[in-house]
Amino acid sequence: MSATPQKNRAAGRVLAAAAGLVTAGALIAAMPAASAHDRGHGHGKGHGHQAPSTVDVQLLSFNDLHGNLEPPAGSAGTVTRTKADGTTEAVPAGGVEYLATSLRTARKGHPYSVTAAGGDMVGASPLLSGLFHDEPTIEALNKIDLDVTSVGNHEFDEGATELARLQNGGCHPTDGCYEKGKKFPGADFPYLAANVTSEKTGKPILKPYTVWKKGGVKIGFIGVTLEGTPDVVTAEGVKGLKFHDEIETVNKYAKELDKQGVKSIVALIHEGGLPASGSYDYDCDSPSAGAGISGPIVDIAKGISPKVDALVTGHTHNAYVCTIPDPSGKPRMVTSASSFGKLYTDTTLTYDRKTNDIVRTGVKSANHIVSREQTKAKDMTDLIARWNKVAAPIANTPQGFISADINGRGTDTPELPLGDVIADAQLAGMAPADKGGAQVAFMNPGGIRADLVYAASGSEGDGVVTYGESFTVQPFTNMMNAVDLTGTQLVTALQQQVSGANEASPKILQISKNLHYTLDMTKSGADRVVKDSIRLDGEAIDPAKTYRVAMNEFLAGGGDGFAALGEGANKLVGASDLDMFNAYLAANSSADAPLAPPAADRITVVK
Repeated sequence: MSATPQKNRAAGRVLAAAAGLVTAGALIAAMPAASAHDRGHGHGKGHGHQAPSTVDVQLLSFNDLHGNLEPPAGSAGTVTRTKADGTTEAVPAGGVEYLATSLRTARKGHPYSVTAAGGDMVGASPLLSGLFHDEPTIEALNKIDLDVTSVGNHEFDEGATELARLQNGGCHPTDGCYEKGKKFPGADFPYLAANVTSEKTGKPILKPYTVWKKGGVKIGFIGVTLEGTPDVVTAEGVKGLKFHDEIETVNKYAKELDKQGVKSIVALIHEGGLPASGSYDYDCDSPSAGAGISGPIVDIAKGISPKVDALVTGHTHNAYVCTIPDPSGKPRMVTSASSFGKLYTDTTLTYDRKTNDIVRTGVKSANHIVSREQTKAKDMTDLIARWNKVAAPIANTPQGFISADINGRGTDTPELPLGDVIADAQLAGMAPADKGGAQVAFMNPGGIRADLVYAASGSEGDGVVTYGESFTVQPFTNMMNAVDLTGTQLVTALQQQVSGANEASPKILQISKNLHYTLDMTKSGADRVVKDSIRLDGEAIDPAKTYRVAMNEFLAGGGDGFAALGEGANKLVGASDLDMFNAYLAANSSADAPLAPPAADRITVVK
């Protein structure tokens, strides 16, 4: 996904407690000791001496929650559904109050039920969770009885030591405890990181797997994140860590579990695919679907040992329930439940007591909408209200005004209206000579986490942008950099949007208003960027000239495959991206003259 932060510097100082300081302990020594996770949901009667030969185990799963405790706003809070007549509709969904109700309702009548997640439970979170280093989200996941999750790339946003604190508990090392008399308990479910090892010890920084047990049923869970995590996280976030191949790692631990007599295995993989349809209820395996899914998860699934019976995936924020053949050619279920708690997946695993294995032909799965028309879970409503009270002094502070929605996630175009606003804000903040002297600004699209929505989310009134809303858009608090790049390096960076690691899935940089060029998608690779069309302040780029370029620290480190941006010289570090965004809103909007959505006409796209 996107950039990662040195989190919430300014806000953290405002909320820092005077006492209760606890530093996260050693990564390995402080992990939960047992690998058997014995929480079973439901209250079905035991089978006694007449136990049937098979038992249906319910596997509920979701992924990429990203701390979205409250219902996501704008396009981020809808899922696409195909109606009976073949047309599609956007359905409002998500919010942990509804997710908790959905999961609790789904578990009824299922004495064997386990709940698992595919990573990115936290990170890039809205203010209600992100302001408190995602402690509210871990608390919510504890309450909804999450049994196990893999790590995702965003679990490393604040580094391995902070991840260990989320697992083990303790107050934040600089902010302290957020509520008087309350110490953060940590996650009561295991985070699994089989393919993430310490450079010093060579051992996984967290447990590689866990075994869920109930009534003689044993299911092993192996958790991995994408091997390319260092490419999508700041260097500080992954310092001292190594990320290993997903297939090799899962196969290694599947073999280990098999030797222990655990024959039923589920892999939780924070890597995903691209379904042929955007509808959550798309039939991925229908004859008309053709190649129903593409992307990295396809090759991963085809390489993972047949010992693994199902794959719960994530990262791409897509919804799919597909079968992909394992190396022996046998179909195997691969699922993903969109993002932000808008869907959950209900999978039936038929467990054979004689073989202790899953009967693959009995595996059934479907995604379900987390509807906002159902009853809210009261304990989640109370949790949200409690944390909102703590956050209110900061969250409700007005930052600026808009005249209409400015989309940052809900526009299916290379250039995002909100991307233009953010890039302009960064150029404005870094252009003064004493602030960096920037001549152009670049923003990575994955760092834009939400839309700016015109409708009021609280009592502030329509069109008012609060700190909570701007934080949700820019939650990473990346520090801004201004660097020297030659004209050649600048052009190369634009070409890297659509070539190399980004050729299959382009990452189009959002650009400030003084840069224009043509993107010809009928061509391939670097040729998609029409070099002769590139104009900065109306002039062609001079390959030998030096330009001052503003960008966040993630891009300045070469993140998202932009190696050319990582070659910048004479770096000057400025304020955070969030501070610059808020300053721009304050300087360029008022109640009488709100900021209008930009035309998004800087990149001409040829299809």
